[in-house]
Amino acid sequence: MIIQSKRVWFADQFVSAQVEIEDGKIIGIYDYGKKEVDKDYGTKRILPGFIDIHTHGAYGFDTNDATEEGLRYWLENITDEGVTTIFPTTITQSEEVLTAALKNVAKVVKDGYRGADVVGIHFEGPYLDMVYKGAQPEQHIVKPTIEQFERYQEAAGGLIKYITMATEQDDDFELTRYLVQNGVTVSIGHSAATYDQAVRAYGYGARSMTHVYNGMTPFNHRENGLVGAAYRLRGMYGEIICDGNHSTLAALNNFFISKGPNYAIMVSDALMCKGKKVGSKFLFGGNEIEIYPDGSAHLTSGKKNLAGSTLRLNQGLRILIEEACVPMNTAINSCTINPARCLHIDHYKGAIGVGFDADMVVLEDDYEVLETFCKGEMMLHGC
Repeated sequence: MIIQSKRVWFADQFVSAQVEIEDGKIIGIYDYGKKEVDKDYGTKRILPGFIDIHTHGAYGFDTNDATEEGLRYWLENITDEGVTTIFPTTITQSEEVLTAALKNVAKVVKDGYRGADVVGIHFEGPYLDMVYKGAQPEQHIVKPTIEQFERYQEAAGGLIKYITMATEQDDDFELTRYLVQNGVTVSIGHSAATYDQAVRAYGYGARSMTHVYNGMTPFNHRENGLVGAAYRLRGMYGEIICDGNHSTLAALNNFFISKGPNYAIMVSDALMCKGKKVGSKFLFGGNEIEIYPDGSAHLTSGKKNLAGSTLRLNQGLRILIEEACVPMNTAINSCTINPARCLHIDHYKGAIGVGFDADMVVLEDDYEVLETFCKGEMMLHGC
């Protein structure tokens, strides 16, 4: 199959080009009009498929639910927003619940599925800080140990590739060191770490921060906190939820300009209520949440704190470029090559290039998705 457009994103720019696909891979890139094509997208933008490394679920399914049917439906329909790779994300729960969730993802991956590619699991919790726990259920937050993590990784069939943890709770960085040595990216999140503690964690191999600004110590000009560390540590990736609710547009701009084009990562942090009507209520980690008109999800009890989002990544890209005034290459990189680099899959994911998986999204000028290709397969939209 050969497709073409006058705006294909590669080499950090839009190029007039043809892309040839065979057996799920990109095997050639040619000048526009050189060969007969199967599909000409004119001036529509063709981007690498979006990668969401922090997403709990959608369409009524949550990763912790551990149902094959729900996971398969999610993977097939999430392509409607241009997502071609996801890391199903857990939330703190009992060891029994988490083990079942991990086994479910591993089984679906082994048995095969259609849609967005699962190349790893994001294990968020249970090794978190009590003060910055957010919507994570405190009764299941525990101290990190290698022994327990090994049980989780065995249940996952080795698929845990990314973990959110409060590294200041990790005595002598024992688990942090183990994870780094075994190829798991450590992300500091739901953490009360100071700036200095974050710098030490970086020294032990932590290389990301989870949903920057949210669930962490804030920036102050005398006590810089984790947010200050996110700004200052140039080689530290930082996830950020780009829905305009979790952080203001000015805060988004400040973060992306600080990190530059190579270290910011857009995530949805989407919950199971994504794709459902405003006012819908669900249980998340044992807590009831409700969708607000702006697309945010809030706890229904206590102070009704923000609990997550229903963000579609194509709309996150629009918000970054059109509203937060983030440079286009920085915004595009944040949902393509940057998460791929952070998770060490950038040799075959996150870019349009020969030898890469044929994961691409075709966008209308208003950022709506016209078509998504998952390893060369054209996906149908309208879930």
